[in-house]
Amino acid sequence: MRRSDFHYDLPPELIAQSPLPARAASRLLVVPAAGNAIEDRRIAELPALLAPGDLLVFNDTRVVAARLAARKPTGGQVELLLERAEGEEALVQLRASKATRAGTELFTAGGTLRVLGREGELWRVATPADALAFFEAHGEIPLPPYITRAADASDRERYQSVFAREPGAVAAPTASLHFDTPLLDALAARGIDTATVTLHVGAGTFQPLRVEDLDAHVMHAERYAVPDSLVDAVRRTRERRGRVVCVGTTVARTLEAAAAGGELRAGTGETRLFIRPDYDFRVVDALLTNFHLPESTLMMLVAAFAGRERILAAYAHAVRERYRFFSYGDAMLLQGRLASDGAR
Repeated sequence: MRRSDFHYDLPPELIAQSPLPARAASRLLVVPAAGNAIEDRRIAELPALLAPGDLLVFNDTRVVAARLAARKPTGGQVELLLERAEGEEALVQLRASKATRAGTELFTAGGTLRVLGREGELWRVATPADALAFFEAHGEIPLPPYITRAADASDRERYQSVFAREPGAVAAPTASLHFDTPLLDALAARGIDTATVTLHVGAGTFQPLRVEDLDAHVMHAERYAVPDSLVDAVRRTRERRGRVVCVGTTVARTLEAAAAGGELRAGTGETRLFIRPDYDFRVVDALLTNFHLPESTLMMLVAAFAGRERILAAYAHAVRERYRFFSYGDAMLLQGRLASDGAR
């Protein structure tokens, strides 16, 4: 398949630039597995749309203050975007008007960094203290490039889920942003279980897909962890004939990566899993997700799950109905795979 097979037209004014005042105030477009029409609902109605015995799986990663401004000895401005912290070193995306070389010193408000060298598309830099703590102290929350305003103090709280606890992501698992304590309480009262995995969303998530032929695309690597408690929760859900409902594409990728051997297993690792049409899902039964950029790998993932034509029709409906798009926008609930869709 081609990248352009996943294009849709989006008016720029539908890209949400800020969150709504309340997390659970967003709209929810419900896409049934087959037979029924899509529905315009609200996130607050989610408990009624799920069944007792279903399992909601969240990503508990925490976004770090991964964007850091620096300058070279020449005065040239540099922006660093943290990909991974490793003790007193970090792998970063580095943006500068002129080429950067190994050995270059970079001056920041918190101290001097030293460029150690290039590793693929990333750069390794030495930090004057623990890299994660250094970025948290002196960086800012890295809002996605389609949010055109600067990050402010409120984004440190709203660009995190209420259950974020494992620091390491440079972008939020945005489907989780819709959940607040009252909604979680309502889900529990309905008899819907919850569990967590961890996938640290990397800086590569902001990179556009550069090739037309999907076979030529190589996904960026992201770290994940699946605890034994999650595997047990999935087993119990299957025994009671409930559904595994992934909150976000990051959870879907994590569970499918952990089940790559044919059986869901606990453990840690890195995944470059590229989920696109014709992928055979092993774990995911339903998917709650925000709207994704045209021609993105995440658009391809949801098309793999629900069917390309059905997803494109749902997106066209969302545009007509003026839904809010992307990270701070509204959500979709994909109730299941559409087995009759040959483009799946």
